Amino acid sequence: MNLGIVGLPNVGKSTLFNALTKMEADAANYPFCTIEPNTGRVNVPDSRLDVLSEMYKSEKVIPAVCEFVDIAGLIKGASKGEGLGNQFLSHIREVDAIVQVVRCFEDENIIHVDKTIDPVRDIETINLELILSDMEVLDRRIAKTKKVAKADKAAQKEVVFLEKLYAHLEEGQPAKSMETEDDDEAALLKNLGLISQKPTLYAANVAEADLVTENEYVKQLRDFAKTEGSEVFVVSAQIEQELSELDAEEKAIFLEDLGITDTGFAKLINASYKLLGLISYLTAGPKEVRAWTITKGTKAPGAAGKIHSDFERGFIRAEVVNFDDLVACGSYNGAKEKGLVNVEGKEYVVKDGDIILFRFNV
Repeated sequence: MNLGIVGLPNVGKSTLFNALTKMEADAANYPFCTIEPNTGRVNVPDSRLDVLSEMYKSEKVIPAVCEFVDIAGLIKGASKGEGLGNQFLSHIREVDAIVQVVRCFEDENIIHVDKTIDPVRDIETINLELILSDMEVLDRRIAKTKKVAKADKAAQKEVVFLEKLYAHLEEGQPAKSMETEDDDEAALLKNLGLISQKPTLYAANVAEADLVTENEYVKQLRDFAKTEGSEVFVVSAQIEQELSELDAEEKAIFLEDLGITDTGFAKLINASYKLLGLISYLTAGPKEVRAWTITKGTKAPGAAGKIHSDFERGFIRAEVVNFDDLVACGSYNGAKEKGLVNVEGKEYVVKDGDIILFRFNV
């Protein structure tokens, strides 16, 4: 999973990135302190792995991994080269989803590029730049496709759709809200790689005092997100930074003192998996316990292919036990004796928390 962290300058992007990745991306009280996109890979927390590791006395624990890309602050005119220019918009094209950090706190010591705090205005600024950048991409695509359309019916159909999509963007609507009429249009839209088509999460960055009781800015953000069907999670980038420096015991105490149960990181991971339709299945044994991330709805051979392509090609069957059932029985053999280990074939749809042993031909 690859997530791009975007937002206006000075909204807390780099502070949040530092906390998530424990890397020291520049974070300063002036615009454009992030010049090159910082990338960090972090382990996805999954308490089930620790339980399995203890049960199997495993030598290694290998969690799923998420990659974060911290992209320079965008401002009005970024698509036309303002600020640090549209070179940074190209980095967004490469991520699976966008995490847009939105400032929902007052602090006279931290400069806002537009002088006042207004979450909806800030989102609209960012979204418009993404749409304008997509329009430039479409403009070039239309011109190129028109050159071959005279003698190519498929290209003619493509031009019609591209022009319809361009008009949609011109109205200030993102590509993800574009309705397609058939599978061909849907496939074309997907393959265009437009930024405004990417699923988006909004991170409401608040002060510590507003973590439990949401302020008016967060409410405004939630109301806006509902209009486009997007998710919002509340986080304090500064608190996340402090939490990242604590050990597990200290972190638990700190969270309890704050009156919250989950870190912002945990909220982000959960929301991202939900947004992208991802789940994790597990493999376990004395050598290692490991989490594998797949798309919800993946069948057993496809899940096996995540481990190795040979597993998918030579798939015979999958021996599956539910995590909760395994823990309740205390061992794999105990679960097997109770008939809770199921033998599944090629049509089995893998579920989150399945512990699977694949059988295959080399």
